[in-house]
Amino acid sequence: MDKPQVKGNTITIPSNAKFLTDVDEFIEGQLRDWGTADSVIADIAISVSELVNNAIVHGNKASPDGVVTVSIRRSGDTVTIDVADEGGGFNPAEIDDPLKDENLLKEVGRGIFIVESLMDKVDVRVEGRGTTISISKAIA
Repeated sequence: MDKPQVKGNTITIPSNAKFLTDVDEFIEGQLRDWGTADSVIADIAISVSELVNNAIVHGNKASPDGVVTVSIRRSGDTVTIDVADEGGGFNPAEIDDPLKDENLLKEVGRGIFIVESLMDKVDVRVEGRGTTISISKAIA
């Protein structure tokens, strides 16, 4: 795959950070269509960007053969977004607490923490080949 592919409420991108803007535009466009407040769009956009970047770098190890799939859906006043990679998975319980003194100056390890602070719900599923992280937030 050499460019993003959109099908309905899903965008699939090559495992390359240059396609992050395509994901942002896709997600933000859908949220705007639903009349979502700019502050909520910002929280979701930050979270999705972090998760997609993690999927590219940590999940797919930036493999040019890997893809990241992002789906968005709305149920009532709640939006749920799934970000899926094709990597080997991870255990979120094994991530160092970024607030501990010994981790404050580390350059990595804050992504999931940031996402958890901005979203109402975060669910990590490791399935065979890949990880899917689902995030949910009230949009009204």
